[in-house]
Amino acid sequence: MKFLSLEPFIPSGNNFEGTKQLFLELGFTINWDAGDYVGFERDGCKFILQKFDNVEFAQNLMVNVRISDADKFWREVTEKKLPETFGIRLSKPIDQPYGREVNLIDLAGVCWHFVE
Repeated sequence: MKFLSLEPFIPSGNNFEGTKQLFLELGFTINWDAGDYVGFERDGCKFILQKFDNVEFAQNLMVNVRISDADKFWREVTEKKLPETFGIRLSKPIDQPYGREVNLIDLAGVCWHFVE
């Protein structure tokens, strides 16, 4: 027996539809949609967006996503003007002991660490 995947439930905050659109703009696709739960995937990375609004929980949740090129990711997000469109926060790429990282704070307040 082996574990096959890990798919965390991510809170949407108070704008479920806006959060869905953000992840589509980030290049994720919807694998399934059950109304208040949506399965997203990009390049084998999966998560479940849950229609759930709890600011304290969201602002204490961090997700680490390994990517091939942090600078390219940052350029793609900024060229699409996602921070302006969705009101999200995005850091410039920065070197950390564990890799080059871009932080994105989504609509709910979840911190996504995109790490090369």
